[in-house]
Order: sequence, then structure tokens, then C-alpha cells
Amino acid sequence: MAPECRLPPDEERAVYQLHDNDPSDAGYRRFLSRLAEPMMAALPQGAAGLDFGCGPGPALAMMFEEAGFSMALYDLFFYPEHVALETRYDFVTCTEVVEHLFHPAEVFARFDQLLKPGGLLGLMTCFQTDDDRFDNWHYRRDPTHVVFYREDTFKWLASHYGWRLEIPAKDVVLLHKPV
Repeated sequence: MAPECRLPPDEERAVYQLHDNDPSDAGYRRFLSRLAEPMMAALPQGAAGLDFGCGPGPALAMMFEEAGFSMALYDLFFYPEHVALETRYDFVTCTEVVEHLFHPAEVFARFDQLLKPGGLLGLMTCFQTDDDRFDNWHYRRDPTHVVFYREDTFKWLASHYGWRLEIPAKDVVLLHKPV
């Protein structure tokens, strides 16, 4: 999205506050489990992670903590703890966030720095798959969604960073950093 079309930060934050991402909502947890389950299966017990863009109710981080993983939180609007971005992690989760990034190349470079060798980056975002339907695509209509990804985008990112790409479910991406 062109910069002049983006919402100002206060309006962007207000949109995020309308999201009903209650950590105790079983349906929301089921949605997040599409990423959580394959990630947890790939991680050693006790791994330490970062929930990047966790929002006001860090449900995914709670799910990982309940499973025995330690989690740090970072969110530009709700948990702006920049110290969390100065640590290296065994894994980073990023659910329904990458479509909001004004500078995705910088953030993906940061993800690479945040991950320890052998680390795992887990993403969820709705893949853009049909150019003919883009104008009416519901995901495009969210005023906070400024960039969209295809499977080929993640193949390129994996190649660029030397990561191994895995797509375990629809709109779920695991990127394995080499040791």
C-alpha cells in the first residue's frame, strides 16, 4: 500500500483494539493451533521464543507457555519492549502480523538476527493466490493490511536467507534457520 494511503498510528491501533483475540476463546486457540502445533512438534522442550506482534491479548504466547516453552512478547502498540528485540531466540512466532509491515524487508532481516542458529520462524498470513479476485478479496479490505504474500514470496525469502521452507497448513509458514 502506498504510504500516503496508510492509517496514522492512532487509527491503526484503534482498528487492532476492535479485534476479538481473547486468549480464553477456544475458537481463537483452535485457529492459532494451526501454527502452534507444528511448531511445538519441531521444537525441543524448554525452547525460548518471542511472540512478535502479539497484540493486546497474547494468546499464542500463553499456549506456548502452557506447553512448557518460555516466551517474550513484542508488539509495536501493546508491548513495545524493545529489549525483547535485543535477545536471540530458539523460535519466533508471528501470527497475522506480516501483512501489517510497512518495511517487511527490514523486519525479515531482524527475524534472521533474532533467531539462533537452528531456530524456527513461524508465520500465519492469508496467502494472496488469485490476481483476478484481488480487488474483492476480504483480506485486502482491512485498512491495516499494507502488504500481501504468496507462497513464492516465502520461497524467495527462504532462498535469500538460506532457510528451509515448510508449509504445514493453509496460510501457515515455518522457516527453519540452518545450524
